[in-house]
Amino acid sequence: MSQPLDLAAARAHTSATSFKDAWQARLERWYAHPGLYRWSLSNPFTRWLTRRRTRKLFDLMAGFVHSQVLLGCVRLDLFKALHLAPANLIDLSSRTGLAPALLQRLLLSAVALGLLEHRSHGRFGLGPLGVPLAQHEGIAQMIEHNHLLYQDMQDPVQFLNNAWSGGMAEYWPYAHKQSAPAASEPNEARAGVRAVTQAPCEAEVDKFTRYSQLMAASQGFVVQEILTSYFFDEHRCVLDVGAGKGRFVSELAVHAPHLQFKMFDLPPVLELAREGLQAKGLTQRVSLHPGSFLDDPLPKGADLITLVRVAHDHPDAVVRQILQKAHAALPVGGALLLAEPMAQPESEAGQPEASVDAYFHFYLLAMGAGRLRTPQELQTMMQEAGFTHVEQVPNAMPIHARILLGRKSQCLP
Repeated sequence: MSQPLDLAAARAHTSATSFKDAWQARLERWYAHPGLYRWSLSNPFTRWLTRRRTRKLFDLMAGFVHSQVLLGCVRLDLFKALHLAPANLIDLSSRTGLAPALLQRLLLSAVALGLLEHRSHGRFGLGPLGVPLAQHEGIAQMIEHNHLLYQDMQDPVQFLNNAWSGGMAEYWPYAHKQSAPAASEPNEARAGVRAVTQAPCEAEVDKFTRYSQLMAASQGFVVQEILTSYFFDEHRCVLDVGAGKGRFVSELAVHAPHLQFKMFDLPPVLELAREGLQAKGLTQRVSLHPGSFLDDPLPKGADLITLVRVAHDHPDAVVRQILQKAHAALPVGGALLLAEPMAQPESEAGQPEASVDAYFHFYLLAMGAGRLRTPQELQTMMQEAGFTHVEQVPNAMPIHARILLGRKSQCLP
């Protein structure tokens, strides 16, 4: 590991924790008793619990195979093909070039996972989990992209000791030039960012293009969470920091026609955005502001600043710097809207959605220097930067993103 990583904030414990610890220790001794498994299966009141836990443990063991079945279906373009019309094994074998006996293993596995389902006359069609994969290109792109993560994690212990040397870190153009050195080597970090900002080489441009396209394609669900959860009527101008190719700005421009926009990102990224904005007729409503939030102040003039999937890519020191610059750029009464996947709060730790955290903890480690933070951690950071009335905006699908809103207080000191 070439750079130090941030630690998550220690969770507060109450005086009742000692009783909880004693109870959990007793449960652990019960679970370890040799006869408990046989007894629980023979008892109709406990059999369901034992079966469920055994199934969950097996799913953890088989999880890699499940992900590879998903990747295989994506690479063979099965979801799009079956979205057009169900097909039998022979037709699918002809399309994919795989022998029927081999392809059948993949198809039956996909049926078992709910990706496909059996139809009449021996045909296969889309299952409930396969329909979104046929309709949303961004999901398929992220599944293909995750193959880099799986390659990096073939040996998980070796990965933990050298996470930033794999294919995922190489894929992300900001990882080593910006976020990773920021906390420990600010001068070198600024020099690296300045080099990218002023004269990117052709290979770097290709990286920015590749990553920006993936982020734009995969951002749809997050954008919809924001648009359906927050009302933009009170605002007149929005500054999107880390704007990428402008997916969020473009959709918000249609959603709220009264808004003007500013986009802030590195110059190579905004060059990619320019053509798309012109094609959508948004050049009169959107101004581009190239720069680095490590090295440059944020442009003023907006009464709402948005950070969409930005903070979790960076270490704590960089996030605090971004928040402070956002506070400085806003007028009194302005607001900051932060949206990204966040760790489950302690009160929700036992819910099934908490398993999503395991994915993001390792994904962000492989990408560079960021980490998954709880809403409470980010709220505290926003308050430390000067924002008041920091609150969580309720949204329908927290698995895609949670949304925080903070205000620059109208009460002058």
